[in-house]
Amino acid sequence: MRKPVTIQVRLESGSSETVKSYPQEHPHWRLHPHAPISLRRGFLAAAAPLLISIALTGCGSSRFATSIGAGPVLLFTGTGTSSNDVAVIKEILNSTRLRYSPIDTFQLNRMTESQIAGYRLFIVPGGNFVEMGNGLTPGAIANVRNAVNGGMNYLGICAGGFLAGSFPAPNQSFNLTSGVKFGFYSAEKNGIRKGAVTITSAEGQALDQYWEDGPQFIGWGQVVGKYPDGTPAIVQGTVGKGWVVLIGIHPEAPASWRRGMTFHTPVSADTEFAQRLIVAALNHVALPHY
Repeated sequence: MRKPVTIQVRLESGSSETVKSYPQEHPHWRLHPHAPISLRRGFLAAAAPLLISIALTGCGSSRFATSIGAGPVLLFTGTGTSSNDVAVIKEILNSTRLRYSPIDTFQLNRMTESQIAGYRLFIVPGGNFVEMGNGLTPGAIANVRNAVNGGMNYLGICAGGFLAGSFPAPNQSFNLTSGVKFGFYSAEKNGIRKGAVTITSAEGQALDQYWEDGPQFIGWGQVVGKYPDGTPAIVQGTVGKGWVVLIGIHPEAPASWRRGMTFHTPVSADTEFAQRLIVAALNHVALPHY
């Protein structure tokens, strides 16, 4: 006799109910014929992601079916991340129609390497890079690094860019750069903590971008964009089978972050650039570089 599969169903009323379904030889599911309409609707909503997961696995694409209903993007929202930056990145992912799964420190520390590798892109936003790294277990650090080497892509924004480099002990980082350490952009030495900086791409496009305590990436990767002093502001490169994009500025910054500063580039142009960087990182696409 076939064993039932238990699914938690959320009804239209907001309550939930546990139901059992009996799988056939093929991935179709059935309820009792006299089940209430609201339960049937809830059942279909709950079962749909599971059916998608089964279908993907059956087609040999289990890499993207690690967790039920998961999108291709894993967005780190844990200890040390800027809640404001996380919120803005979510808005951009939604506007770009990219499905994502937010994950905090507790959850990432408990994920296996194969679960992490089930995503196509891991985004690490701005924030406090020391707190980010030190909040993770050595096992989680290794799992992320191994997942990137195995083919998952990585996008580090500001603190996420720092975290991709190497940190001196006892601080922890992903060290996707084989020991290369990153320092702050030179404005930091002049006591400047944030401001508008002009980033020039290899295509010759110049965009004023919001910068706040961000890194420069001397010594690693292909340079996609440069700071006014000529140091790398955006870099890209291969790590194992994965693709890594590191950004020292915040192209995703909304208008509210610009108060008291002078920008000659509209927010819409910078947002479009942020979308381009995210999509390129997701799809392992190399942007024009110096």
